[in-house]
Amino acid sequence: MNTAGNLGAIIDTARDLDKIALIGVDSDAQAPARHYSYRNIDALANGVARTLAARGYAAGTRIALLAANSVPYVASVLGIMRAGLIAVPVNFKFPPALIAYVLADSGAQLVFYDAARRDALPPAIDAVALISAEGTPLAGFADPGSFDAVQPASADTPALMLYTSGSTGKPKGVLLSHASHLWIVNTRRSATPLDEERALIAAPLYHMNALALMLLSLASHATTVLLPQFTAAEYLRAIAQYRCTWLTAVPPMIAMMLQEKALIAITDLSSVRVIRMGSAPVSPSLLAAIHHLLPNARVINAYGTTEGGPVVFGPHPEGKPTPPLSVGYPHPAVSIRLDRGAENNENDQADAENQGVLALKSPGVMLGYHQRPDVKHPIGTDGFYVTGDVFRRDADGFYYFVGRRDDMFVSGGENIYPGEVEKMLEQHPAIEQAVVVPVDDDIKGQKPVAFVVQRAGSTIDAQALKTYALAHAPAYQHPRQVWFVDGFPLASTNKIDRSALKAEAAARLKASLNKG
Repeated sequence: MNTAGNLGAIIDTARDLDKIALIGVDSDAQAPARHYSYRNIDALANGVARTLAARGYAAGTRIALLAANSVPYVASVLGIMRAGLIAVPVNFKFPPALIAYVLADSGAQLVFYDAARRDALPPAIDAVALISAEGTPLAGFADPGSFDAVQPASADTPALMLYTSGSTGKPKGVLLSHASHLWIVNTRRSATPLDEERALIAAPLYHMNALALMLLSLASHATTVLLPQFTAAEYLRAIAQYRCTWLTAVPPMIAMMLQEKALIAITDLSSVRVIRMGSAPVSPSLLAAIHHLLPNARVINAYGTTEGGPVVFGPHPEGKPTPPLSVGYPHPAVSIRLDRGAENNENDQADAENQGVLALKSPGVMLGYHQRPDVKHPIGTDGFYVTGDVFRRDADGFYYFVGRRDDMFVSGGENIYPGEVEKMLEQHPAIEQAVVVPVDDDIKGQKPVAFVVQRAGSTIDAQALKTYALAHAPAYQHPRQVWFVDGFPLASTNKIDRSALKAEAAARLKASLNKG
């Protein structure tokens, strides 16, 4: 159990500091990986903190990071927090104008960057290279020596500011406290200790999915393999080469891995014991494919948000097995309710009681959004954070993700959640993955269309899939158009880019009309 008050001091220096903490895989696949002990990481973090303190930044000053994953990145995040400052990981996949917006909005006084992102920085901002041209981490910046981490003034002292993806407007800075994320780390360790695991992280550290696992792994004194970015081939190779036992991923990452059939055939993946799926719902077909790919692994179908943290659900208190597609039973330290809204059928009492927008209250909830008076505060006076995600609860109290309230659309007066239609389509044995988006319609207002990826070796045409949909779901849910694709565009968080698919669907329909 970590008792530090500063999130940056999460490494337990009383344990074996010569144990390997991080194996940093270079972006050049031919370059050897670098092994860093806990002593190395602790010293780098202290060096960063010493220099930042010597520069005289006021408590709470924002310090940004614009870089792909690397060990110096991790050490810098720890050092920023140790110095009593706020670490701001920035989405480097944003276009330059949006990067400039985030840096200006956050008020960052300094940016740590890598060489590939140097040209994306605004010219006037103070910046430090994470790795020198000679390959030395934080050369000329980190001041060697000890450092006593600054203790937070209160439970509301911010440690991190993570920005949302901006898919529904300008990105919002989510303020997260030292206390909230120490609680998250300690709570997760109690449930799933990683002390003897070897984790693999390839998702970007500016995203909660990866950052939370990194903090948990460091607190557990585990060894973590860190890839600079995700590619399916390198991810598979890393599992085999470093005998990784614990994976965290979002469903599109696994779907991309499944396409690497030739590599999978010659790669030993037997070391994997756990894979934690998060950030997007897992379909039945993908779940089956994961079990086939990783037969020795337990799959955790998890749920969490940047604002609410990754501790929301867990096992059933009576030991009842969690259904495969459920995210679990409410965690005992988390209060949960379903808020009824327009998405519920007014005539269906079961829906009124067992389906609605998830609201939660826990010590892991964010402090709020940074400088966004234009955005309704999502935390009520009762302390509940309203997620915007619609869930269904079954008779045993298990919860199932239905869809984002923002993704719901109305077709001829009927509410359609794309996730529900996608699950139905993916139950067809020929379909590996489906994405449903709305298109405008003069009569219905909007109507669903689908992009689908077929399973290898299977054959099905669009009409057959429409017929299947009509037989297995309400008629209003069936996709009016079906397009077969090899894969889906991904947003910067490795989730499927629904906005891009909406635009593509509209373009395809327009082209079809023009041909007619």
